[in-house]
Amino acid sequence: MTPASDTLLDGTHTVLTPEYVEFRFTLAGVYSRFLAWLVDAVIVGLTTMVVLLVFQVAMAAFPGFASALGIVIYFLVDWGYGITLETAWAGQTVGKRALSLRVIQESGVRIGFYHAALRNLARVVDRLPFLYLVGGTTALVSRSHQRLGDLLAGTIVVRERRLKVPSALETRGDEGLLADPLFVARVKRLSTEERELVLSAALRREELRMEARLRLFSTLGARLQDSLAMEKPAHLSDEKWTLLVAATLLPAPNKRPGRPASPRSTPPGPPNRSATSAYPR
Repeated sequence: MTPASDTLLDGTHTVLTPEYVEFRFTLAGVYSRFLAWLVDAVIVGLTTMVVLLVFQVAMAAFPGFASALGIVIYFLVDWGYGITLETAWAGQTVGKRALSLRVIQESGVRIGFYHAALRNLARVVDRLPFLYLVGGTTALVSRSHQRLGDLLAGTIVVRERRLKVPSALETRGDEGLLADPLFVARVKRLSTEERELVLSAALRREELRMEARLRLFSTLGARLQDSLAMEKPAHLSDEKWTLLVAATLLPAPNKRPGRPASPRSTPPGPPNRSATSAYPR
């Protein structure tokens, strides 16, 4: 659960899924966002200086355009830095990663190029008249700490919580569904939205009340059977079925043939017959 101190200090953003299950995100405060911006500003400034040194010959030939060219290069580097990294790193820049912050959509899913471009292009207005006075003021009065760029793009900045991978997801044996090539191949073909939904539900299931938890995994279990075109083994619950799908989506640990990756690795819960109990429809 989100610590009470973080909730009071930074506020929370609640997302209600179509299954009426709530997920809470801890919003990043203005102070932590300012520190992340300082880190990014130093990187952008140094990068701009390097680019200007490359163009110094052209600037010497046209001294009247030197200052204008410097401003143009700065904004191009600044926009390119923010848009590129937030798109490639799922809402993070170097500064945000250092402060454990992340930009996400208001719906709780990762941002794409469209959202990163909108929120970064709007920085021109947020910076007015100096040091993000407009953006900072907007974030202070906004319920979700959104500056103008966030309001325009429909995004929020949250604190990234370090969630421990449950032991059920760490299990990767050589038996059962996890070793079934057909099951693994079909899981790998799930859409990005379905992957994020499965992993988010698996990692945060302990935060849910039992009634909401049962309802969520019941819906997910039925959806996964349709998406995978495979029947759920009768001996597996909807939650365990979903956790096996989530475990398959995680990267496989390095291990030598015939031996487990680490002393903690254990065979999965389902017995050997589970590989044959989930036949394609």
